[in-house]
Amino acid sequence: MRHLAIDIGASSGRHIVGEVVDGKIELTEVYRFDNGLVEQNGHLCWDIDALAENVVAGLAAAGEQGLAPDTIGIDAWAVDYVLLDEDGARIGDAVAYRDGRTEGIREDFERAGVITFDEHYARTGIQFQRFNTAYQLVAQMREHPKELERARTFLMVPDYLNYLLTGVAANEYTNASTTALVGAASRTWDDELIARLGLPRAIFQAVREPGAILGSLTPEVRARVGFDAQVVLPATHDTGSAWLAVPAQDPAAAYLSSGTWSLLGSENTSPITGVASAKANFTNEGGAYGTYRHLKNIMGMWMVQSVRRELGPRADGKLPSFDTLIDEAFAARGDFPLLDVDADRFLAPASMVDEVRAACREAGGPVPAEPGELVRCIYDSLAADYARAVAELGELTGVARTCINIVGGGSQNRYMNQATANACGIPVFAGPTEGTALGNLMAQMIATGEFASLQEARACVARSFNIQRIDPAC
Repeated sequence: MRHLAIDIGASSGRHIVGEVVDGKIELTEVYRFDNGLVEQNGHLCWDIDALAENVVAGLAAAGEQGLAPDTIGIDAWAVDYVLLDEDGARIGDAVAYRDGRTEGIREDFERAGVITFDEHYARTGIQFQRFNTAYQLVAQMREHPKELERARTFLMVPDYLNYLLTGVAANEYTNASTTALVGAASRTWDDELIARLGLPRAIFQAVREPGAILGSLTPEVRARVGFDAQVVLPATHDTGSAWLAVPAQDPAAAYLSSGTWSLLGSENTSPITGVASAKANFTNEGGAYGTYRHLKNIMGMWMVQSVRRELGPRADGKLPSFDTLIDEAFAARGDFPLLDVDADRFLAPASMVDEVRAACREAGGPVPAEPGELVRCIYDSLAADYARAVAELGELTGVARTCINIVGGGSQNRYMNQATANACGIPVFAGPTEGTALGNLMAQMIATGEFASLQEARACVARSFNIQRIDPAC
């Protein structure tokens, strides 16, 4: 059988066809498109209509290349959502998590006695981030109360794209868990919590686990792409899909999904919702097949992506490649301060370059001037943050981590892989690169019976792709 993963990140998306051939998974990219933030009506938003158009255009491209799939799965980032009215039409914009509309809402809850964060965490296991969906919905309700009154359906971003393909509205579990409105143990909506926050319970759909078959393409979509296929729910949260593709052989391994965000933690069969975990700001995102991802969200490659865009084209009229920036980081000299990369100041600054330099200046250290120096400062700061998270993970779980398995685009970053091994003092295993798309495809293959279990699928990943070991430098 042939399967298609539509993997959408904050900066780009891709359509990747996967098949099992001679006992190995083979991947073919058939379409790629850009994604990014736009300003609409005073907020940072996603161009959700362009995303939807690219989803369908990529399906058509697969058909044109003779690679029409039997099944399709979509994954994307977490926390962001859309609302639909009674006619199934979208209400308002798809506001992005980097927007500032949720500032201070947690504090408002605590002052008003609605709920403390400790209780919120104990119920849902989800860490505090100012852009959690629960806070976003309250912010929308305060700014545009009539939009919530008109709403009949709540869908996360990948849920909405699935709805446009199939006409079926459903909330997939791994992404729903990131709303901070789903019970950690129950794996379904926390009705009491939703009521206490003043949100309309009726808009939330039944929670469906990864592996469920959502339905066929609508007649309109079939006419555009030239074929029909079954839409399967993978772990629609991209990190959930990425972690499925980690071929870790050691149960004491730490997992790191490295992309725009870095998600570092462990895979468990029960949530960890105690006070110590809450204080450390580790989260318990829902995973596929009864698992939980106990992890820490770290800023990731967003800072370097922002610096690259901001510095602009070079003499050849093109932005420098990431490989070029990595080479320049290796060549850079100077001991720059290790920054708190998770500080709000780096979430969406007017100038990332200025913000990094200001933070270095405030820390009393050398200020990076050249691109390689800026990138090295960021990479070294990220590696130090990874080391802190690995140490905290060991304390919270009682299991010292023996290695780090890195998947995703960041697994190709030679500087970061070595810096991470050095900072953490344990080996790094880098790859596979297309971890998110692979995990998406694995869920489809398990749903259609090509793999009998997650363990069988992971074993196939291990023999299908090159995994590089990087040891700490002496």
